Amino acid sequence: MSVKIYNTLTRKKEAFQSLEAGHIKLYVCGITSYDYCHIGHARSALAFDMIVRYFRYLDYKVTYIRNFTDIDDKIIARASEQNTSTEELANRFINEFYMDMDRLGVDRPTMEPKATEHIQEMIDLISELIDKDMAYAANGDVYYRVGSFAEYGKLSGRKLEDMQAGARIRVNENKDDPMDFVLWKASKPGEPSWKSPWGAGRPGWHIECSAMSRKYLGDTFDIHGGGQDLIFPHHENELAQSEAASNKPYVTMWVHHGFVTIRDEKMSKSLGNFLTIRDILDHYHPEVLRFFIFSTQYRNPLDFSEAAMQDAMAGLNRLYECLAAVNALGDNCSDTVAPVAGNKDIRKINALEGKFQTAMNNDFNTAQAQGCLFETIKVINKIIRQLPDCPSIQDTKLLQKSGETIKKLAGIMGILQEDATEYLAARKAEMLAKTDISEAEILTYIEQRNQARDDKDWARSDEIRDSLLNKGIELKDGPDGTGWSVKRS
Repeated sequence: MSVKIYNTLTRKKEAFQSLEAGHIKLYVCGITSYDYCHIGHARSALAFDMIVRYFRYLDYKVTYIRNFTDIDDKIIARASEQNTSTEELANRFINEFYMDMDRLGVDRPTMEPKATEHIQEMIDLISELIDKDMAYAANGDVYYRVGSFAEYGKLSGRKLEDMQAGARIRVNENKDDPMDFVLWKASKPGEPSWKSPWGAGRPGWHIECSAMSRKYLGDTFDIHGGGQDLIFPHHENELAQSEAASNKPYVTMWVHHGFVTIRDEKMSKSLGNFLTIRDILDHYHPEVLRFFIFSTQYRNPLDFSEAAMQDAMAGLNRLYECLAAVNALGDNCSDTVAPVAGNKDIRKINALEGKFQTAMNNDFNTAQAQGCLFETIKVINKIIRQLPDCPSIQDTKLLQKSGETIKKLAGIMGILQEDATEYLAARKAEMLAKTDISEAEILTYIEQRNQARDDKDWARSDEIRDSLLNKGIELKDGPDGTGWSVKRS
């Protein structure tokens, strides 16, 4: 079964086939490096990290390019505010970006080109467009002639005549048409600039990605990715200028992830709901954020809330608890004990990888893929509850193999990558630190409650339960005894 991907260009899911057999070329628009990264940046980085990991799991070679925009108006303005150079500011926030990505466990792309290191490639591309009369110079600026590209709007679905009729573009006497966009900007006094045939200046935003993707991936490549907010004008303009220069299709598939909202509101600093990656990681383990982001298919909107993060943490803990139970089996098994797992259970466990692939082949549906993991641990937990003290070799090998498979598949989403016992112990310690009770005290209370229940002293049993609840500890009685957890605030 092939991977089907929703292609923004055609507005439908399509069976993916790489241009070069076994080799995928992917370009993703990276950050503009002038500030700390927020949760929207995290979703973008994690979505394409997952896509690359899945293709590599399927044995594709992946050449993954993600750029840095290290010169633009925002960088110039922020550098001026902070009385520093644009180079120092951009490099500082690139380093901060790497710190966030490393904490999230995001794999590095094949290459991460900077715009300022590819000025000549941009000048060459602009020159080609001028030679074709698809661009023109005016007083040190260079503009792309939008009307000369008949298919302008095919990515976003917008019609040029409608955009012209409703245009709210500031009058610019240098432009032949208000819809024309800048390829090269004449420098203002005090701004960074580079020499060009049109005078000192710097590149426009859109030409950067066209030039860098062409250098590293060629005129036509497999997948171009980014957030939905980049479809227009950035990716529309990229497509227009690239295809005008090469006379070839620019990209086979355009992949765009959905927005992140905060409590159903668009994230913005003015609303006070702007969350940086490090804000979130100060309170949650990186895998919890990963689990949360992949609990929704990448194209759907994703609403961040404390309740959603708590649910993600609980779900991740359930998976880790299952792995810890499997790891605890060790080698204490017997070849004389009858196996507990029946044929139906075995079939369900062995079906995991195929079901997982089916979910991921359906436009990288990580929400369904997570569901496959939970279906499997439900079966595993049922088997473990029925195991004797010395389980059969068949059961032990089945469960250990299933644990390895779960960890391998979960690794595509970057979760379940820590030692399960150590992870759970650390999370429990973090939660206990928020209360005024120790684990030893909790276990003593549970022993006293068990004794009260044996004595049928229900009033005392309830009293102990309520006392723990007042201290922020919830008890849960099950077939394997009484467990506990820290109550959600």
